[in-house]
Amino acid sequence: MNLVIIKYNAGNIQSVLYALDRIGVQAKVTDDVAEIQQADKVIFPGVGEASSAMRYLKERGLDIVIKNLKQPVLGICLGMQLMCRFSEENDVDCLNIFDEDVKYFGKAANVDNRLKIPQIGWNNIYDLKSPLFDNVPQNSYTYFVHSYYAALGEHTIATTNYVIPYSSALHKDNFYGTQFHPEKSAGVGEQILKNFAQLIN
Repeated sequence: MNLVIIKYNAGNIQSVLYALDRIGVQAKVTDDVAEIQQADKVIFPGVGEASSAMRYLKERGLDIVIKNLKQPVLGICLGMQLMCRFSEENDVDCLNIFDEDVKYFGKAANVDNRLKIPQIGWNNIYDLKSPLFDNVPQNSYTYFVHSYYAALGEHTIATTNYVIPYSSALHKDNFYGTQFHPEKSAGVGEQILKNFAQLIN
């Protein structure tokens, strides 16, 4: 299988490579358009800030490339947020793959002041609705680091509650996204990465 990880100015790529290696999957890190387009599977990771990441993608034409991919694509954390319509993180238009806006936890109604922003640590995922979660029990715990979230909507395939219930995973056509980090989520995360590697679009 030819799996590529999109290289851009957002961190965490090394952690994804290590996680894939643990499940016996080799991946190539690249920003080469042809290599991305010809891959069997694509991972779009990310830890960073939305507007600078979008600027980098647009400067290299990767925004158009990603939107037009036909193979299974997995966005992780910022990668998932960039696949949404708009982000409140410096008010930036994103890839508009998922018809959702990314919002700041601090603006959520009835914010529980005992909850720190960003959310950092383990939280459970539930209402799992996709082959991405085959053999993943309801209410499994995964690892999160984020201050922004995508609301619940038609593309939600997993839910998490922090401040408010929100989309911890999204799916539309060949595009998947997780707000949590499967590469940091121990056995549950490894199962999700295995499921992605086995997806047939």
